[in-house]
Amino acid sequence: MQSSSLVSAQHLLLLSITLSVLRVGVTEEGFCSAPSVSGDKSDSQSLYWKVTNPTLSPSHLQDLPGFTRSVYKRDHALITPESHVFSPLPDWANTLGAYLISPVVGAHFVMYLAKMQEKSRSGIPPRDVERFIFVVEGTVTLTNVSGISDKLPVDSYAYLPPNFEHSIKCRAFAALVVFERRYAFLENDTTEQIVSSTDKQPLLQTPGEVFELRKLLPASMPYDFNIHIMDFQPGEFLNVKEVHYNQHGLLLLEGQGIYRLGDSWYPVQSGDAIWMAPFVPQWYAALGKTRSRYLLYKDVNRNPL
Repeated sequence: MQSSSLVSAQHLLLLSITLSVLRVGVTEEGFCSAPSVSGDKSDSQSLYWKVTNPTLSPSHLQDLPGFTRSVYKRDHALITPESHVFSPLPDWANTLGAYLISPVVGAHFVMYLAKMQEKSRSGIPPRDVERFIFVVEGTVTLTNVSGISDKLPVDSYAYLPPNFEHSIKCRAFAALVVFERRYAFLENDTTEQIVSSTDKQPLLQTPGEVFELRKLLPASMPYDFNIHIMDFQPGEFLNVKEVHYNQHGLLLLEGQGIYRLGDSWYPVQSGDAIWMAPFVPQWYAALGKTRSRYLLYKDVNRNPL
């Protein structure tokens, strides 16, 4: 009788957890749909607002102690918003950061979210480290050593060469995704500061594929990585099941879908980040009713030896 009661209690606990997940994750809008915790309608209408206000937000999981969608394996990781850990960014002022990818997992780059508060200011990367910033919320001002300033609203970005003095400031609140890596120098080749936005980049041909592709950095040899913006309409998917030597860092900016990494299949949504090690099998399919867009880091133009 005691054993039977224990089994029944376990079944009831499992049923309770399942129903809690279903209440959050399944509505008339589909996978991972739930009311936003933000009551600010102006926020809900801005581009990429779900990166910092995900549909399945940390607050929706408060009744499921210990539950997370995050996964870490030898050749990939899925880092979801409920497991982000923010702390003051080293050398930055009034800025909280959450490191999502770093060399401790085998990556040759770092990827982090920076939440800049009122009167915040960036730090300078270490020597020989290049930096790429992409604005997902708010507006920042980028100033270089010559005193030239550029305002970067949402969907704008900047590439800062290694050992390039600059500052990023914010008067109110802004959120950035930042990539940094130690530059792989080539003789007689140098990179230059770039300031632009996604909508200024042309759509590129993708033979055999249906997704839309933009590259945010030049494809020329001096640049040792690029950032891709990839758009999928609902139901579209990658034709190629990719396996290659390149590393990836990914942030899902809009939409939802299924990502295959190795032998695992993960439901993903806006705000999710992914690390992909070399040669991990990878594939994506877009679900839901709206466009999927993700930002993807990829190392290029260098011999893997």
